[in-house]
Amino acid sequence: MKSFIPWVGGKSLLAKKIVEQFPDDIDRYIEVFGGGGSVLFYKENHAKLEVYNDFNSCLVNLFRCVKYHRAELQREISGYFNSREIFEEIKEKIKISGFTDIQRAAMFYIQIRISYGSNMRTFCCKGNNLFLDYLEQVEKRLEKVVIENKDFENLIKVYDRPKALFYCDPPYHKTENYYYNTDFTKDDHKRLKSVLDSIKGYFILSYNDDEYIRQLYKEYEIISVERQNSLSRGMYKEVIIKNF
Repeated sequence: MKSFIPWVGGKSLLAKKIVEQFPDDIDRYIEVFGGGGSVLFYKENHAKLEVYNDFNSCLVNLFRCVKYHRAELQREISGYFNSREIFEEIKEKIKISGFTDIQRAAMFYIQIRISYGSNMRTFCCKGNNLFLDYLEQVEKRLEKVVIENKDFENLIKVYDRPKALFYCDPPYHKTENYYYNTDFTKDDHKRLKSVLDSIKGYFILSYNDDEYIRQLYKEYEIISVERQNSLSRGMYKEVIIKNF
């Protein structure tokens, strides 16, 4: 199945190639930078234990509301419609405290779905489908998935085991400003590398094809891949890095 939201840096076009790299003997699967969860949703099940994590609390709240309060969330979303006025109003309202988790999740969902390229900054002048009925399938898929809201270093240390697989899709190097509400620095890229160097389990890492990243991970296997650029014509070069 597909993710229920588009997401900047989402892996819907590379999910198949990424999953093909998965080792066969894993007993836990952890998405460290979950985003839209395209790799998670690619299969009905990746392992006995599955974990979705993201540092963005609005995103995590949305996933939790779909999992635990799907019907109520659907009703809240159905009160909105696709318009520039609604979009601009939500951009301001979502910054204000006092809303319930379900109200906030609905606003965030609408903000994603009716923005240009899911950037949540600019209104998209198209009649985008809100995919309300699809949320029932998402609820079922998330039934046994643990949903976390942790810093990546803490998360990896908590779930690390010899048969754990960590899939990491961090903000891409030198493109961090494209991601919504993200402050991922060069030190964070280095910190992620340091954490992954010491794990007991497996990791698979997605990045843009960048010379700094190639040098940073030069002792690991680096696989060149490319996908259609969703926001412009042509192909976009990326890499898949793994420690096995």
